[in-house]
Parts: sequence; C-alpha cells; structure tokens
Amino acid sequence: MMYRTRAGRLEVLLVHPGGPFWARKDYGAWSIPKGEVFGGEDALAAANREFEEETGITPSGQFVPLGTIEQKGAKTVEAWAFEGDCDPSSIKSNTFVLEWPPRSGKTREFPEIDRAEFFEVGEAQRRLNAAQAEFLPKLIQGLAARRG
Repeated sequence: MMYRTRAGRLEVLLVHPGGPFWARKDYGAWSIPKGEVFGGEDALAAANREFEEETGITPSGQFVPLGTIEQKGAKTVEAWAFEGDCDPSSIKSNTFVLEWPPRSGKTREFPEIDRAEFFEVGEAQRRLNAAQAEFLPKLIQGLAARRG
C-alpha cells in the first residue's frame, strides 16, 4: 500500500478493479494492489511484484508491515506499506482476457485495474473492500511506532 501525507493528512493509494463486473461498483469495491504468491516466493517480494504489475510503479523505501487479513472465500492477504507519490492517472495496469458478453464466444481484454486514486484514510475506509479496510488502522499504528 502506497501512502503519502498532504496538508498534514494521511492518504493511501487505492485501485479500482477493471472489467465489466466492477464497472458500476464503487464503495466497498476498491482495493490495495495485491496478487498471488507463487511457490517458494517471498511474500514481500510477491507484494512488490504485484504492486508493480498493477500500477507500473516499483515500490521502494522502508516497508511498514501491516500483517494479514482474511477476505471472503478464505483468501488471505498479507500487506506492507511504503511512502511514495505518483500521478494516479498515469498508472499502467496489466490486463486479463474475459469472454464478454457472457456466452458470446467473443473475448475482450480488460485492465486488471481501471483507475487509481489517493484517498484520505476516512474515505479510504469507505471505498475499500471491507476486509482490507482493516489494514488502515494497522498503517496508522505502524507509522506511529516508527516515529517513536
């Protein structure tokens, strides 16, 4: 999770999933950039790889561990945060292929994420997938602990 401070307010970068299923969904649909850990891959290395694949940005700097959460379907997400900044409109996502419309026999390519935006923590809480919103207080606690 990329974070920044603007005018004394903590903001986090969230991504909106691409594809037709998510096109009209907003609150509760946003996510942190994330993905699969491949066999034998270090979890932080996987998080960095997935962040770069979904945004085109290479994470760097000091990473704040945010722990793990359970999403619906028993999917476990482990996350870290790092300080950074970018122009969300310039993000370039990888793509996926989907049969669309369903049962049409036609396939289309969609971006894995269709947009990104920085949100102040309170708004991020409303936009994020409910399980992932648990990372926000962990981020605040982790940053406070770093400051001592």
